[in-house]
Amino acid sequence: MSQGVRTRPEGSAQALSEAYDTALLDLDGVVYAGGDAIAHAVDSLATARAGGMHLAYVTNNALRTPDAVAAHLTELGIRAQASDVVTSAQAVARLIADQVPRGARVLVIGGEGLRVALRERGLEPVESADDGPAAVAQGYGGPGMPWGRLAEACYAVARGVPWFASNTDLTIPGARGIAPGNGAAVEVVRIATGARPQVAGKPLPPMHRETVLRTGAERPLVVGDRLDTDIEGAFNGGVDSLLVLTGVTDGARLLAAPPQHRPTYVDADLRGLLTGQPGITREGDGFRCGGWTATPGADRLELTGDGEALDGLRALCAAAWTAGGENACGLDGEKALARLGL
Repeated sequence: MSQGVRTRPEGSAQALSEAYDTALLDLDGVVYAGGDAIAHAVDSLATARAGGMHLAYVTNNALRTPDAVAAHLTELGIRAQASDVVTSAQAVARLIADQVPRGARVLVIGGEGLRVALRERGLEPVESADDGPAAVAQGYGGPGMPWGRLAEACYAVARGVPWFASNTDLTIPGARGIAPGNGAAVEVVRIATGARPQVAGKPLPPMHRETVLRTGAERPLVVGDRLDTDIEGAFNGGVDSLLVLTGVTDGARLLAAPPQHRPTYVDADLRGLLTGQPGITREGDGFRCGGWTATPGADRLELTGDGEALDGLRALCAAAWTAGGENACGLDGEKALARLGL
């Protein structure tokens, strides 16, 4: 379990696809970016599935329905059904349904995925603050969502209508780079009204609850690219996690991670599911992984040796997290990361 203060990434003699029964995979930045499959994702997932690992796709993006997500994955060459997909739209719909009567009207600020999830819970999506909504549900509406939709949310929230957000990811990765996510739109409504929403998505408990209910995972491994959603969500749920470096997290952010943002394992991409993870040994004041040794100095992290860049990063994490204890490490790791090309 991943609770407590993690002082180094862990090792695993087994391939992760054998050590865990279910991979709870984030999508954006892990499986695809901008709609295109990330390198090695399709083959790695096929191999993990063939070996008996259950694959579930858990996304904070509330725009698309599970059917649409599964169809997209299938187009990319990843066999998936709608039942394999868990979205923050489903999590927020359950959260709302627990607090308002069945059949209640809900003002939707978002896409079709949110409308479908609300109907699944017996709620009626509406489009205007003047339609008498019992709640406001806000989720990612895509890059073309009109500004007027945020105004509708503000009108309702300012009148005291309970406000719910699928997630608060400030950014979303795409083919052209990093774009504003639902969290950025939520901030617009928050600033305009002074209110704060109830949030369902990662890293908060409603999303973990929804995932467990829908997948039945017994030994889950969360796989993600974001420290503040995927990895913190795993921490909050008391389960292990694999950070892949194909999305928004870079080496500097990882070294500075506070305890709730420290993954159990670190790898370059989804090929990490198919292998064991190297252990890290303590040697005096240093931490050794593969051919690298990282040592916390007076004001910066020192790195000696050579070998695989990822082993160097794992050793640096052990040095940084141990030096930082409960807090993010303040030691400068820029030079060491540059040596690794990270």
